[in-house]
Amino acid sequence: MFQVDIIKKCKQNNRKAQLQLYNQYCDGMYIVAMRFLKNSNDAEDVVQEAFIKAFTKLDQYKAEVTFGAWLKRIVVNKCIDFLKAQKQRLIDLDEVHLKVVDTSNDDKWLVDDTTTLNDVKTAINKLPDKYKYVVMLYLIEGYDHQEISEILKISEVSSRTQLSRGRSKLKELLTIQGYGTGY
Repeated sequence: MFQVDIIKKCKQNNRKAQLQLYNQYCDGMYIVAMRFLKNSNDAEDVVQEAFIKAFTKLDQYKAEVTFGAWLKRIVVNKCIDFLKAQKQRLIDLDEVHLKVVDTSNDDKWLVDDTTTLNDVKTAINKLPDKYKYVVMLYLIEGYDHQEISEILKISEVSSRTQLSRGRSKLKELLTIQGYGTGY
């Protein structure tokens, strides 16, 4: 059965099609939720809530992006909402004091060949929340600054600034751990 057919049936409230779509995406969405929440029970809850929202809002899905990308955005937003509800609020920087930063080096996330993905993830988790979420959304999830600004409800300037500062902190953490960053 093609993806379009499954989604069409889901829109008609076909439970079998909904289960099929759920089974196709639940593991990947759980991994995304775990990156943010670090707790399997919380991640499972958020994924369930995301699927419920997705199925109730399926009429809003216009296939401009893949269903997986659309669902992933719901999961990320649910994770952030969960964290906010748990008093782990994102700290917004006062935009009056922000300066535009040079982002021409955005693609130069260079690390030493001996640095593993787990080393980088561990270092990201040590970042302050205001940097961690922007770095995770940009580096791991692949969102651009416009998307990050919409998800986190911050300006694109804040996104770029927090990414730049997060990258500096990440470089510092990896250097302290003995993992060179090629800068």
